[in-house]
Amino acid sequence: MTSLIAPIVSLLAGVALLLLGHGLLTTLLTLRGVAEGYSTGLIGIMMSGYFGGYLIGTWLAPPLIRRVGHIRTFAFYAALAAIAVLLHVMIVNPWVWIALRVVYGIALVTLYMVIESWLNAQVSGDKRGQVFAIYMVVNLGALALAQQLLAIDSPMVFTLFGLAGIFICSALMPITLTRQAQPAQPETPHTDLLQLARVAPLPLMAAGLSGLALAGFWGLAPVYASESGFDASGVGLMMSVTILGGAVLQWPIGRFSDSHDRRLVLLWVVALAALLSAGLTFLTAGPLLLAGMFLWGGLAFSIYSISVALMVDQLHPDEILAGSSGLLLSNGFGAAFGPVMAGGLMTLMGPKALPLFFAVSLGVLALYAWYRSRRVSDLISEPHGHFTPMLRTSHTVLELMPDTPEQEHATAEPVYGSGQS
Repeated sequence: MTSLIAPIVSLLAGVALLLLGHGLLTTLLTLRGVAEGYSTGLIGIMMSGYFGGYLIGTWLAPPLIRRVGHIRTFAFYAALAAIAVLLHVMIVNPWVWIALRVVYGIALVTLYMVIESWLNAQVSGDKRGQVFAIYMVVNLGALALAQQLLAIDSPMVFTLFGLAGIFICSALMPITLTRQAQPAQPETPHTDLLQLARVAPLPLMAAGLSGLALAGFWGLAPVYASESGFDASGVGLMMSVTILGGAVLQWPIGRFSDSHDRRLVLLWVVALAALLSAGLTFLTAGPLLLAGMFLWGGLAFSIYSISVALMVDQLHPDEILAGSSGLLLSNGFGAAFGPVMAGGLMTLMGPKALPLFFAVSLGVLALYAWYRSRRVSDLISEPHGHFTPMLRTSHTVLELMPDTPEQEHATAEPVYGSGQS
């Protein structure tokens, strides 16, 4: 294990520090917005600004990385992200915050892309799955730990914003001091969403609607927790518990899907998540709500990973990277609308509208999954793909997945097979 981690320890340290700052900022901004009296609809728009910037950055980042290299790109965008963090507390205005969230989203996806493409270049094919697993543990662990930092001080003062900025700036140190050679940035694979929708509509729909629901969680769950009766430390606890649920339960759910009809597993996971969401509307702050969010996180965080595995089942190996990029794009479009829709509902109906939003979004997906499983005879490729727990970061992380073809196939044009979902 030491020989595996040693060459990439600087990259893992960089992403851990980056996500400590990012995870803290995401929840902090929501709590500060509530304290400033912003409506949940307005907070939803601000959170959607981040996902909009994330999509924009997906197209802007690769040319810059190829032009100036990984380290200079990381330094530029880490500085930009830290500036955006500090401007949030210097200019407390919702419309300025929306613009800052777009800028911050562009910066963060670029930082992800630098680290993930660099990781991929450092790892041989037979170690790719192990490195991917370690990377996901670091991601989820840092995001969960970041929520506990909310107990340090009030969101109304500078301390937590300054701490988030410090963590993001600190991510520069291990990255800029590394002695690892900078890799070449591969061309982004061409993605044809319409063709992918004809070949694998269920994974594409699952990726989009899971993005809709989970972006609502990331953007509005702190408001929901606060208005349900949790204090600031309780909000952090609920967020951490949900993230840990996603980390702990994804693996057994995914292993089960490897040995059963993955469409039916997806149907049951989504249906249970929708029913649990409806049940959460009757709970207030307390251990029962925390337990419910733990289970909900395990189910909801699994949906995107199952959709990627289902897509892997149905495409030729040369098509997987482009197809996975298509799922990432669908997930991003869903995420861009999730906080706006959830925030609007919460403005009209109060905090209980958030789990209701989850229930409706996931209920629609459950109905579609049921329709596909009953009415469509799918053609699944062999061998059966393997489930890999994952988060939506950048398209470059898909190259680390064990089921993804080697680098020489990464730029192949997607042809897409005849399998349907």
